[in-house]
Amino acid sequence: MNPPASTPPLLRRIAHLDMDAFYASVELLRYPELRGQPVVIGGGRRHHPEVQADGSRRYATLRDYTGRGVITTATYPARALGVHSGMGLMKAAALAPDAILLPVDFDRYRHHSRLFKAAVLQIAPVMEDRGIDEIYLDLSDVPGAQDATEADPLAGIRALAQRLKDAVHAATGLSCSIGVTPNKLLSKLASDLDKPDGLTLLLDPADVPGRIWPLPASRINGIGPKASQRLAELGVHTVGELAAADPDWLIRHFGVNQGHWLHEVAHGRDDRPVVTWREPKSLSRETTFERDLHPRGDRATLSPLFTRLCEQVAEDLQRKGYVARTVAVKLRYSDFHIVTRSLSLPAPTQDAATIRLWAGRCLKTAPLDQRLRLLGVRMDRLLRADELPAPTVDREGGGSKAPSGGAQTLPLFDDAEQP
Repeated sequence: MNPPASTPPLLRRIAHLDMDAFYASVELLRYPELRGQPVVIGGGRRHHPEVQADGSRRYATLRDYTGRGVITTATYPARALGVHSGMGLMKAAALAPDAILLPVDFDRYRHHSRLFKAAVLQIAPVMEDRGIDEIYLDLSDVPGAQDATEADPLAGIRALAQRLKDAVHAATGLSCSIGVTPNKLLSKLASDLDKPDGLTLLLDPADVPGRIWPLPASRINGIGPKASQRLAELGVHTVGELAAADPDWLIRHFGVNQGHWLHEVAHGRDDRPVVTWREPKSLSRETTFERDLHPRGDRATLSPLFTRLCEQVAEDLQRKGYVARTVAVKLRYSDFHIVTRSLSLPAPTQDAATIRLWAGRCLKTAPLDQRLRLLGVRMDRLLRADELPAPTVDREGGGSKAPSGGAQTLPLFDDAEQP
């Protein structure tokens, strides 16, 4: 009697799905007449399109922009003109003065993010959420992923990746780019190779030298500006040059751990699993002002903005089911210097009024004699709200001792906020 045939091991199929120019693409759903034009997202409320008497819209352009804002994202026609996310809007105006400027609408972007992820999960349940517009997927044992034909040994995974792209488009009206490789490192690189609307399969190790090694070393996720600068000083500019470097030489210059890691990633080796859930360490909200604001002279403007940040981070905690034990404020001054201050709370909270009170106390410990470009509120040391004991009851009043309700718009320099 012959023994039963053994099942061949599953080949690892890891995908990185990245939405194409996500914020800008969501806006083009709302303003389809802007398709094919250079559009920049990053304006404020005053940059909402104006509806004309004939029903047409009048759009703001970079030419007329004044302020200190930065680009959140841009359409591909705008990128072709040299503008990109993180660039100052005034600098972008010099490169593309006629580009359309639209305000950001994060509520709308989060809505479409939930739509595309829900559509993907119907097909591939092992998903690692990496942000509002990108995810990793382990497709190894999804039905069809290992199928092959005589003409195409990757027919199954190719069809599955296209099915995912079609599902995202059906749910959102948006395109995405997918890279499928044996690991997360290569998949993130691959998803960017054929944007927009790309589908890139790099499942043969022989593909790495031709497609990955010509890329700048800085494209590898984890090689930041400092490491890129150090590599450049040592004459290493591309992934291929990094792969050719002697491992001992890398260890001498970068230490044992980083030197070994650089050698491995340059050769496309990465064994990290797709993590389906990761507890967040913090939640934050921040805003960059269109002009520098002084803590005292612009108190009437800053106070409601500060209160709204506290309300927003409280809403985030409540929506995600967390409470926090530490509150922190972040200030970026006009000279780009950043200061943070934090305080531990008497009890974990997700209440806007409590967050506003203690954030105000944090603020009082920071220097407030310079103009500000940015203000932020962050909640740290998160706990699941459903894992806390029930709140104690005030027997005399019959209610919970936990504060509730919205945050009050307190002035930044109110004596009642002093600890």
